[in-house]
Amino acid sequence: MKKIILGLIVFALVMITPALAEQPLFVAYPPNQHRTISDRIFLIGTAAPHGEVLINGQVIDRSQGGHFAPTFPLELGENEFILRHGDQEIRRTITRVSNQPPIPDGIAFVPESLTPSSPISRLPGEILCFSAIAPPNAEVSVNIGGETIPLFKQTESRQLPDNKAVLTGTNEPINIGGKFGGCATISPDTDFANNRKAIDLGQPRYQLILNGETVTQTATGTVSILSPTQFEIAEVIVDAGVARTGPSTTYSRLTPLPKGTRSRITGRDGDYLRLDYGGWIKADETRIFSGSIPPNSMIRSASARRDGQWTKVYFPLQVPVPISIKQGDRTLTITLHNTTAQTDTIRFDDNPLIERMDWQPVLSPMGETQAAVEYTFHFRTSQQWGYEVNYAGTTLVLSLKHPPELGALDDQSFLASIRRGRPLTGVKILLDPGHGSDEDLGARGPTGYPEKDVALIMSSLLQSELIKRGATVFMTREGDDDLWPHERVEMINQQKPDLAFSIHYNALPDNGDAINTKGVGMFWFHPQAHNLAVFLHNYLVEKLDRPSYGVFWNNLALTRPSVTPSVLLELGFMINPEEFEWIINPVEQRKLATTLADAIVEWVHSRVTDS
Repeated sequence: MKKIILGLIVFALVMITPALAEQPLFVAYPPNQHRTISDRIFLIGTAAPHGEVLINGQVIDRSQGGHFAPTFPLELGENEFILRHGDQEIRRTITRVSNQPPIPDGIAFVPESLTPSSPISRLPGEILCFSAIAPPNAEVSVNIGGETIPLFKQTESRQLPDNKAVLTGTNEPINIGGKFGGCATISPDTDFANNRKAIDLGQPRYQLILNGETVTQTATGTVSILSPTQFEIAEVIVDAGVARTGPSTTYSRLTPLPKGTRSRITGRDGDYLRLDYGGWIKADETRIFSGSIPPNSMIRSASARRDGQWTKVYFPLQVPVPISIKQGDRTLTITLHNTTAQTDTIRFDDNPLIERMDWQPVLSPMGETQAAVEYTFHFRTSQQWGYEVNYAGTTLVLSLKHPPELGALDDQSFLASIRRGRPLTGVKILLDPGHGSDEDLGARGPTGYPEKDVALIMSSLLQSELIKRGATVFMTREGDDDLWPHERVEMINQQKPDLAFSIHYNALPDNGDAINTKGVGMFWFHPQAHNLAVFLHNYLVEKLDRPSYGVFWNNLALTRPSVTPSVLLELGFMINPEEFEWIINPVEQRKLATTLADAIVEWVHSRVTDS
């Protein structure tokens, strides 16, 4: 039945594609009244191949199918574009807004430039820093807790562009003029040794003096000092607490904290908590309670045992402590923070996956309690196949996945599977067709054709090819299903496949070059997926003679699962007029699916047999 449906999809594409090329003048992107900070914009659309398409009187280049995607410069403010094809006309008004930092208006602070903008808490004796944007020649200070702190002009202050800027090679820092900053250690008069409560210092009050005029303004955030004797403890209440390097989603992710993890709160910034091992977590992912001592643990023994396709390592602890994980080429290191070793004996029998395990203590600075212990696992092969971490009570369980058992179990059946043309027998693969509903179309080609549809077609074709080769294949969707990224991730974690691929087609930010950007791109997050991403990229580029967009480390929901090597594939650019025609060509789709399946076979066999 599935083959019949797939055949109908392919037949429909064959029938529809010529008709799309004959459609009237159409603009897929940008929408009218679009606003952008970019200094340029591409206009993606199509028209019947005969005749000329003009934009503001200029004849533009088009693909054989009649598609176009020229880029035009944008002036600040409104920009009018008039597209014509024969007697057809479409207008687009695009507004460019400034991406430069705001400048002061007269003798005043720039609105919303005073820090902090939300309530913050810090440890006693910790350095507090303040900043504001004011006229360059002003004298600026801030008063907090009865102390006045002078702020100085930051001549080398830079603002960094969004992470996506690296995709278009435009990630140079931007100078921020008029920024003032300064730091100090606040020492309230209250005797902390006899006070078990936090000290509220209130809102910082800023002062600006220029040309004999004085302006004062209060920051919207408050500052408080945590008690040195009455600790607040955060306990993670979600399956995987999102730890970050700073107090917002713009900061990089750290190793997720398993449910049950406990850590002392050493700071607050808005709705984020700073934990004593250094990471930040949203308060609503935790339960907060008071404690007379910080959560610290001893560790003595550790043990490991085989459990089906996994080796499970058990670390008995007194308290569920924060962890971090680092993968190397043939190693995985797990660090137990706030943990002190009292270890003499560890049982670790001969293991088909792991050659040996080493450990070492990480001593804390004098007078501090944040010791840690590192355990490093050395693998017998250069490929790691996934891991999971969770707490069973106060015992940390690290599960390390074994490679798939090709050909079922033994050499005879493995060779037999090769002869039968089923070299992926014993391999479980998850395919995730990107996007998937009218509310989540993904990128759109010049005709308006959505990424969600071609991603499903390609995933279905690839599923068929992988099954032919003996693989067991699971699809996150087989129709127009409205799935959030976290729901797809949950499917990966539930299925625990040997490999996971999220199938996508690409687009660019407004300042990209849609006409001259095309090609295959691969995205990975965990080192265990890097070799796979590089191999697939190089294989498709070489075998199909496709252009290369590149291989990227990227913090994406569908690359973050650790339970398996997970790669997100961008198989071409929907917005490129010529590549779009290749993308929707049924013959090329089948060729791509076959080649991709062959690449997976070759990679799996090279990595499983590597020693």
